[in-house]
Amino acid sequence: MHSATTQLLISSLEEALLSMDRIVVSSLLGEVGEASPFFIAERLIAPALERIGDGWDRGDVSLAQVYMSGRICEELFARILPPDASPSQPGPKMAIAVLQDHHALGKRIVCSFVRSAGYAIEDYGQGLEVEELVGRVREDGVGVLLVSTLMLDAALRIEELKRRLDDVQLVVGGAPFLFDERLWREVGADAMGRSGGDAVRIVQRLSREVA
Repeated sequence: MHSATTQLLISSLEEALLSMDRIVVSSLLGEVGEASPFFIAERLIAPALERIGDGWDRGDVSLAQVYMSGRICEELFARILPPDASPSQPGPKMAIAVLQDHHALGKRIVCSFVRSAGYAIEDYGQGLEVEELVGRVREDGVGVLLVSTLMLDAALRIEELKRRLDDVQLVVGGAPFLFDERLWREVGADAMGRSGGDAVRIVQRLSREVA
């Protein structure tokens, strides 16, 4: 798909998501033919959602529009993402969670990318607080923890999480870390991923380092 066509499609998706029009969103994505779910996730949906996040940050987009855009995309990916693959790659025990927030789309995409690359990863769900997350990581013996956040206050709690899990490799992602690329270092995370592909590369590197 040519760059100009892709950019036009992203703009149309952004408009449809802001209008909360599920039918138009599905129709637009139907135009990409045999494109893989991962192409749709990283090259189309993620940029559209980033634009919507930028609009919210500027005050041009309401929180309701941000929320419904995420929900529409979650419903879409529940249908098109591939089933979980059987683990084939060695590595430390891994888990993924959304800290405080209840938006699961980013976690769902990252989880699918990591599992499709052959790694086992436990999905702890969303809306977890620091105390609960620390308890589950300790109980399960997790060595690499991936955490997604939507709002800044949740991202700032990563500092406490890392302090309490100082022996666990902590990978973060989500809107606050995209808006401020220094933030992940400031809160003490070990790595930050911008996409599902990034997450796979980070997991591969950490698996070699922790093994």
